[in-house]
Amino acid sequence: MKLTQDDFRPVTLDDRAFFQQHYAHYPQTHSDNTFTNMVCWNHYAYYQYAVIEKNVILASTIDGITRFRPPIGPRNTVLLRSVIRLASEVSDAEPVVLIDPDTASWMRDNCAGLNLVPDRNHFEYVYRASDLADLPGKNYLTIRHHVNKFRKNCLYSVEPITTENREEVKRFLIQWCEWKGCEGDPVLAHEKDATFFAIDHFGELGLSGLVVRVHNTIGAMSLFEPLNNDTALVHFEKGMPDCEGIYKEINAETAAILKKDYVYINRESDLGVAGLREAKMRYHPDHMVEVYSLKRDS
Repeated sequence: MKLTQDDFRPVTLDDRAFFQQHYAHYPQTHSDNTFTNMVCWNHYAYYQYAVIEKNVILASTIDGITRFRPPIGPRNTVLLRSVIRLASEVSDAEPVVLIDPDTASWMRDNCAGLNLVPDRNHFEYVYRASDLADLPGKNYLTIRHHVNKFRKNCLYSVEPITTENREEVKRFLIQWCEWKGCEGDPVLAHEKDATFFAIDHFGELGLSGLVVRVHNTIGAMSLFEPLNNDTALVHFEKGMPDCEGIYKEINAETAAILKKDYVYINRESDLGVAGLREAKMRYHPDHMVEVYSLKRDS
C-alpha cells in the first residue's frame, strides 16, 4: 500500500454527514479531530482527509508544514506504516501528531523504534459537568465567590443563541476583538474568523450556544456541541469586561445546561500559554486527554 498526497481531499461543509457516520463508530476524545473544529479553522490549518480501507486519515497544513494524524478506524498496521512513511517524506521533524495513548501503544507494538513523546501543550482539559455548574466545596471557593458577586452586582439574563440574536452575537464578537486587539494578534485574528464561521453556519454544524446579557447587552457567549456519548465540547467562550466575573458566569451557565445530558465537559487545550494553563487548572480538571507526537530522530 502506497499512500500519497493525491489520496487526500479538502474537508468541506458537505462532508459533515460522512464524519458523523464515521465518528459514530469511532468516537473522538480530542477536539482537533472534530468536524466543527476542522471546518471552522480551515482558513488557518487547511484540513484534508483520505479514506482508505474504512479508515480516515487527517492532515493539516499550517505555515506550509503538513502534519498527519494516525488512521481513525479498524487497526491496520500496513496502513499505519504507509501514513508514517508519507508523513516522514513531506513533513517536518514532527510528522504525526495528536496520537492518543491507545494508538501510541499500538504504534509502538507494531513499528519498532518510533520516538513518541507526550505533547503537553495539546493535552485537553476535561471536567465534571456538575463541578463546573455547581462549583462545590473548598476547591471552588474563590470561583464561587466571583460568580456570586457577579450575580449580586450585575443586572443580567441568560438566553440561547438563535437565528434571532445571531447577528447581535456577531456584533458582540466585533466589539470583543476591538477590545482584545485581534488585528494585531494573528492567533486572535484566526480565532475571530473561526468563531464567525461557527456562528454563520450554526445550524449546519449542529451547534448550541449561550449568551449572558448585562443591562440587556450581550456581555459573554459560548458555543458547544456533543463530543461523544458522555462528553460535551466547548469550542468558543468569550466575555467582555462589562461586569467582574462574567467569564466565570458564562462558564457556570454553560455547564448547568450541559450537566443534564453529559458527565464531562472538554474545554480544549492551553496551547502552552502560561496564564491560560493556570486558569484551566484552577477549575480542577477530572482528567486530561493526553496526546503524543511522533518525533523524527535527529
